[in-house]
This record gives sequence, structure tokens and C-alpha cells, in this order.
Amino acid sequence: MTNNLEKKWENHSNENQKRKPKLVSPTPVDREINLDENSVLLSITDTRGVIEYCNEDFVESSGYEEYELVGSGHNIVRHPDMPRVIFKLMWERIQNKENIIAFVKNMAKTGRYYWVMTDFVVKENDKGEVTNYKALRKPAPKNAVQEIIPLYKRLREIEDLNGIEASEKFLKGFLDSKNTNYDVYIEKLITDNIGVTAPGTEEGKKKGSFFKRFFGIE
Repeated sequence: MTNNLEKKWENHSNENQKRKPKLVSPTPVDREINLDENSVLLSITDTRGVIEYCNEDFVESSGYEEYELVGSGHNIVRHPDMPRVIFKLMWERIQNKENIIAFVKNMAKTGRYYWVMTDFVVKENDKGEVTNYKALRKPAPKNAVQEIIPLYKRLREIEDLNGIEASEKFLKGFLDSKNTNYDVYIEKLITDNIGVTAPGTEEGKKKGSFFKRFFGIE
């Protein structure tokens, strides 16, 4: 199963690489966009990661026009500082119809960046086949971002030199050294910085929506 998911992720990644946005990719600018703390950035993609819908908050934060986003691969807002292993982890989870929370650094059309915490809802038809992925994002807590930046920097450096497999092993070792797993680490990082604890079993957390449990958003 794992090998099949890895192959699907590689195919997905390669397809998105081929599906380059017609727009010129911006040059990263080291200036942060401060998102409204009440904003919820929503996008819906097909199973290949192509944007089918995005709400006003998503459009505004990205700096693109709606017509530029719809029909483009979601990597149109990907920041080069993001380690690929985090996207691989997200892709494998949602392919398996499981939820995952992640901190993501996005890049706007201007080249400026913004940090979000991302939650997913997998949409299925009556046959149980995945039809769409809905991604919900809220501004990431500043203190949590400061903690995640050094980890992401190290993962990216490892990937650049030794590839994604090496960074995946480092991430596992990092979590093992803290006697935790990815889900517990990320959720604790968030709860410690927003002062809220959400109910639910570990299985419920993995299958359910984080934003629904914490913010009543779905």
C-alpha cells in the first residue's frame, strides 16, 4: 500500500510540474503578508490538485485574480522554502482518505509570503470514490511558525543535498526524538499557541476535520 501511495504521489508531483502555470512565477520577496485572523482560505481541487473553486479570502491572500487560479495547479501558490516531504505526507494521507494538519508557507503573486495551517476534507461520491479535496486554511499562530521554521529549513536543506527520502527519514527521527508522532506534534504546536483544546479520540482526530473540532468550520 505504501509503495502504491508513493508512486501515486510521485505521479501527482510530476503532473503538477508539467502543468506549469501560464503566469510567470514570481521571485520570492522576504516580506510577510499579515492575514486577517478571522479569515478562512478555502479551495476545492480535483483529484489531480487542479483548483476548481476558491473563496474570496483565498483569492485576496494569493494576489491572483480568480480566473488565474481556477484551472491552475495548486502549486501556483507554493513557496520554494517549503520542504517537499510535507506535501508528500499530505498527499499520501488524503489519498488514503485521512485528514492531516500542516503548516504551509505560501507565496503570493507579488512574491511575498504568508503562513497558514491547513486542514482537509475529502469528498466522495456514493460509491466511495474520491471526487474532490476541500482545503481549509487559517492564519498560523506566529509562535508556532517560529518553531516550525528551523525544522522546515533543515528538511529543505537535506532534500536539496540528498533528496526527499533522506528528509523523510530525518523527520521521522526528529519526531522519535520527542517521543511523539506527526499528528500529536502539530496539534500540540497549535493548541499551545491558540489556547484551545479540542475533544476527540486519536482515531476521530485522524478521520475528522480539525477546523470543525476547533472552530466549527467545515
